[in-house]
Amino acid sequence: MEMKTASRSPVKSAWLGLFAVLAATVMNILDSTIVNVAAPAISADLGATYSDLQWIAASYTLALAAGLLTGGRLGDMFGRKRILMIGLVGFVAASLSCSLAWGPEALIVSRVLQGLFGAVMIPQGFGLIRDLFPPQQIGKAFAALGPVIGGSTILGPIVAGLLVDADLLGTGWRMVFAINLPLGLFSLIAGAKALPHVKGGREGGLDVLGALIAATGMFLLVFPLVQGRELGWPAWTVTMMISAILAFGIFTGYQMSRKRNGRTPLVQLSVFAKRSYTSGVVFVVVFFGSIVGFSLAVGLFLQLGLGQSPVRASLTMAAWAIGAFFGSGFAAGMMTRLGRRILHIGLSMMAVGLVLLYAVFSQGVASAGGLKLVLPMVLYGIGMGMIFVPLFDIIMGDIKDREVGSASSMLESIQQMGASLGVAVLGTVFFAAVGPRPDAQTFLGASQQVTLIALALTVVSLGLAFLLPRRARAHAAPDAPAPSPTTAPETERATELEPVHA
Repeated sequence: MEMKTASRSPVKSAWLGLFAVLAATVMNILDSTIVNVAAPAISADLGATYSDLQWIAASYTLALAAGLLTGGRLGDMFGRKRILMIGLVGFVAASLSCSLAWGPEALIVSRVLQGLFGAVMIPQGFGLIRDLFPPQQIGKAFAALGPVIGGSTILGPIVAGLLVDADLLGTGWRMVFAINLPLGLFSLIAGAKALPHVKGGREGGLDVLGALIAATGMFLLVFPLVQGRELGWPAWTVTMMISAILAFGIFTGYQMSRKRNGRTPLVQLSVFAKRSYTSGVVFVVVFFGSIVGFSLAVGLFLQLGLGQSPVRASLTMAAWAIGAFFGSGFAAGMMTRLGRRILHIGLSMMAVGLVLLYAVFSQGVASAGGLKLVLPMVLYGIGMGMIFVPLFDIIMGDIKDREVGSASSMLESIQQMGASLGVAVLGTVFFAAVGPRPDAQTFLGASQQVTLIALALTVVSLGLAFLLPRRARAHAAPDAPAPSPTTAPETERATELEPVHA
């Protein structure tokens, strides 16, 4: 499929268009992390149960995972600007709905809508940047993404903590969602003015049924893991998990059928024949499940267990975001030289950080609330950051050019599903350990259990890393970053993948 080429925008207009894309990216990052800070305030205001808190976190990433399978394809078919605008309008409307939620159920539904529109919005960004800038300037445009993503990851929870603590006009936690309104409005206005119109091509069609089957399988897997503990693990929870396996089997058969009939499949199943890619898929689920589930547990411990304010808790957790920022910078400069070894270094640092964190927790509640948490969190963050940048490039090391678009979009979706599973599994362990009469000591014990599980999953990831390609995917044109994996059409020869972020 060929995209019709748009004329390049003037420089000032191009940079305004870039800012529109960056604003959309920032909104997605904020809404992926704010629940860790705002969850206790949401629980107190809406009467949310522990399972509700897990769903408020997991529903966004689960919907994002399901939507990403088709989000990039929509831009290819109908034009990236048009689809970005639709995604922005929907995301802003869903954010407003989140801020007005009258109960936990309404908030969960709004979060699902946020995730779905986010999946429509986010994949268009990298392709639009390539449409905006001429070859000699595109490197500068992509260079702006790293600091914005890193800065948003660091500042997002802090801003959320400030907004919750400030309680502007009695809004409390609601402002962490309402802040998307000015960001989204700017992105809409700037995007309408500066983003180029590039017509898509509708050859190959859209696999709606495949996306629905995949989404059903994801839901059937995550739902019993979140609700099972609260309901006492009835037999239907096991039935649902078995049904999830059947759903994924049906999805596989349907994708094979589409290919046999000459129709474009949602996923190129041939990539799973490569051990390195299949190992990478398992790595992504384990790794991202570990860090996302662990971060939610720590955020709840700091506020509900230690009684820290949202601002103080967010500042404590900012230690690993700052570490991740510097770890990402190191990885960007060393990934070509070190290859797969950088994953081993990063995972080892994460493991050391978790061991030190467990040692701090073992000293009691007083130590857990002090500055002793900072060093372990920084080490954990540095190691985590070392993995974010090179991971997808390394997993894709043995993938053929014609498979890149499908393989990379599948990884993006699996990353989000892994995050949902992490919230479900580690959140369930955490709340089960807290018990019906929570106090500082039970929260501390729950945090110790989750830390040990996160350490075990990190060690598993370290073992899985040995099954990945030794070198990252070859870059034919290192100075000209290629499209995002989620926007690259199946026939496009993508040579470089975007950095991964949690």
